Amino acid sequence: MRVQRLTAFILGLLIFPMLTVGPSFVSAQSAEITKLQNQINEKNERLDQIEQEIKEFESALGEVGAEKKTLQDAIYRLNLERKKVLADIDYTQNKISSTDLEINKLTLEISNTERSIAKNEQAISEILRRLYSSDNDSFVEILLSKDNLAEFWDEVDSLETVRNSMSEQVDALQTLREELGGKKKQETDERDALVDLKAQYSGQHAVLENNKAEKDQLLTETRNEEAEYQAMLAERKAAREQLIKEVQDIESQLQFILDPNKIPTPGTAVFRWPLDNVVITQYFGYTKFALSGAYNGSKHNGIDLGTPVGTKVYAPLTGTIRATGNTDAVPGCYSWGKWILIDHPNGLSTLFAHLSHIAVSPGQKVNTGDVVAYSGNTGYSTGPHLHYTLYVSEAVQVKKFSEFKAVTGCGAAYSPFSAIEGYLNPLDYLPPR
Repeated sequence: MRVQRLTAFILGLLIFPMLTVGPSFVSAQSAEITKLQNQINEKNERLDQIEQEIKEFESALGEVGAEKKTLQDAIYRLNLERKKVLADIDYTQNKISSTDLEINKLTLEISNTERSIAKNEQAISEILRRLYSSDNDSFVEILLSKDNLAEFWDEVDSLETVRNSMSEQVDALQTLREELGGKKKQETDERDALVDLKAQYSGQHAVLENNKAEKDQLLTETRNEEAEYQAMLAERKAAREQLIKEVQDIESQLQFILDPNKIPTPGTAVFRWPLDNVVITQYFGYTKFALSGAYNGSKHNGIDLGTPVGTKVYAPLTGTIRATGNTDAVPGCYSWGKWILIDHPNGLSTLFAHLSHIAVSPGQKVNTGDVVAYSGNTGYSTGPHLHYTLYVSEAVQVKKFSEFKAVTGCGAAYSPFSAIEGYLNPLDYLPPR
């Protein structure tokens, strides 16, 4: 009878976790989780709608064209860009809310799983304690205590049931622990994503402010007159042409001998693309635009990627931000606008220019895929795009224009400078599109 009582007790313990979790508590937690999931689904539906709106704005911006031929065209583009950036912000706000809800749901699920684990561990510990503290009846003792073999085999079957149920309980506990580990990792990932989203939200607001400043400046300089606008374009073009000549003169005097053993072999894709959607609008070298005299007979020193204002720009590889700058801060300087220079551990450095917002600081370490900036139309630019120059790190230096010589309009502005041999074709180190 002692073995029978012990067997019955253990079988009772095996269902103990199910009986002690608390039906009302489980029901309340499940209802809250379901409520959160419904809210997440609603947010995701709204995100799909906003994403479609953003695509429509991007399509409309593409139809506007790159060239700002008239003042009306320029204002229309700026207004359209503002609507697109506002949609970007709306998307990020909803994504933040959705991520917050997901974290709350995961927190509840983790709490439930931890509670189930604790109950299972409690039951298993109690079973083992009782087993070890009871008298160890041998099969012979059990047999001799029975009136017949049928009772003996019933007792053996009961003990086998205990063993099998115990094994199932241990397996269930292992499954719960694996589930808990997965949910905790997911929660950590969501919290990391939330940090990135909040930084993105801040960056998009900066892009919006840049859009307003650009429009205000345009209306102030032109007094909303087409003739004033055309005169402004002509003045900027002349100043830009003069600047190009001065830069050519500076860089022609810089000396650099390239050691190919210190950089990756051309044709090896050591970088990722800096944009999610890649549209090359101008290649490296003597392009059609370069041959038209746009660069005073020189080749295009990078590649241009067509993209709307406010597009996230990613670090193409791990590295350190060597410098950032904004040539627009110097009146009359029509150059890179907002730019960043990243030094990479492979001996190469990347420049991104015409940005609307810079999201990093000099000396900052970045990882591949980190958001480092947002594309724009600052500096001397014929339309929104990302300019991408690739240098040999040893060849490029960041200095004020005035450190070389007096340059029209840009003396106080900082900019990267390199010997001609220090410029490389970015496509030689990027994967196929």
